[in-house]
Amino acid sequence: MAFTKTTEQSSKYEHLEQMSVHDLLTNINNEDKTVPLAIEKALPQIETLVTKVVEQMKKGGRLFYIGAGTSGRLGIVDASECPPTFGVPFDLVIGIIAGGDIAIRKAVEFAEDDKIQAWKDLQEWNINENDVVIGIAASGTTPYVIGGLEKCNENNIATGCITCNQGSPLAQTAQFSIEIVVGPEFVTGSSRMKAGTAQKLALNMISTATMIQLGRVKGNKMVDMQLSNVKLIDRGVRMIMGEIPVTYEEAEKLLKEHGSVRKAVENYKG
Repeated sequence: MAFTKTTEQSSKYEHLEQMSVHDLLTNINNEDKTVPLAIEKALPQIETLVTKVVEQMKKGGRLFYIGAGTSGRLGIVDASECPPTFGVPFDLVIGIIAGGDIAIRKAVEFAEDDKIQAWKDLQEWNINENDVVIGIAASGTTPYVIGGLEKCNENNIATGCITCNQGSPLAQTAQFSIEIVVGPEFVTGSSRMKAGTAQKLALNMISTATMIQLGRVKGNKMVDMQLSNVKLIDRGVRMIMGEIPVTYEEAEKLLKEHGSVRKAVENYKG
């Protein structure tokens, strides 16, 4: 299959600097509207990957995201939200970015071009055959990500990817590929825009669907969420009140005693 970087093709809009703020926002919004439709086309691929992630996690495996730049940061954001949202250990879903943690805030020159470093970064977590590694790269050509997945494949570790170009080297490397073709960006080549949005939506789906499949949601509630601030404690109290016949004060006492909505409800004596 011929490989064309549609994410790098020229924007269909010209003379952006001559547009009014209204026109800029309208045109960006019009482009953003196309992203969910691109996601919809990739749903079968997303389903296949999520099914594999759930299967491996039930064996005791972990989920790793690796990426560079915007893609790496998006993986870290998704991974970092899993413990507070679903009450899982911090090392169950792990985001790794080319250049290390400093690259979360500041670009590290040429970090994405190192084809060997991702495997070294993964080895620091004692990666094993139960784990799954998802490479994230809008272009589908990032050496750091491709190199990491190649080494995982060699070591019998399941690999997936999220990319925004069809037929890319990354998609051909991963065992479970998600290709979300969003087309040229509003600002030519600025893949933090539609491509970044597409990657974020896919990551939301992967982590949320996985955690639900693993029993980390009851009904439609985050019953295992970490009670890390006043807002979340209040939410937890109201969840308990919706499940068992107690007052706000009684629910708050149960929550403080048991440490989670799930445990408070399960241990209620009536």
